[in-house]
Amino acid sequence: MENIAFFEEGIRVRCIKRGETRMGLERVVEKLKKKCGDISFIFCTDAYLHKLNEQYLSHDTYTDVITFDYTEKNVLSGDIFISVERIKENAKIFNVKQADELIRVMIHGILHLAGYGDKTPAEAKKMREMEDRMMAHGFPTL
Repeated sequence: MENIAFFEEGIRVRCIKRGETRMGLERVVEKLKKKCGDISFIFCTDAYLHKLNEQYLSHDTYTDVITFDYTEKNVLSGDIFISVERIKENAKIFNVKQADELIRVMIHGILHLAGYGDKTPAEAKKMREMEDRMMAHGFPTL
């Protein structure tokens, strides 16, 4: 069984090559000096993620990613839910390829598992810098 798994909940994702993406994400975890536990990426709709956001975080907003962190010590584990509809919209807004935006958000989820936050402006700035650094390391051909 792979430590990094991909699932689809009510929506299909065809913009990434899963094997290559898994290897790139493993390089990111390694660069963070962490071990890769069980990390599940669940690709879903806006409505599905909105319902999770309300149910578990009491937020009545749409978002692109929600991370449920099960990390223990140095072993990153968790469920990372990603709205494919938000990814498509954000890719248009930021004028990037959908696959690149999806990978950036996947890295964002892994960074949350590694302890990075994004609640304050300073945390958000550091998170964005780390996303860029980890994309360059894990996915150098993008």
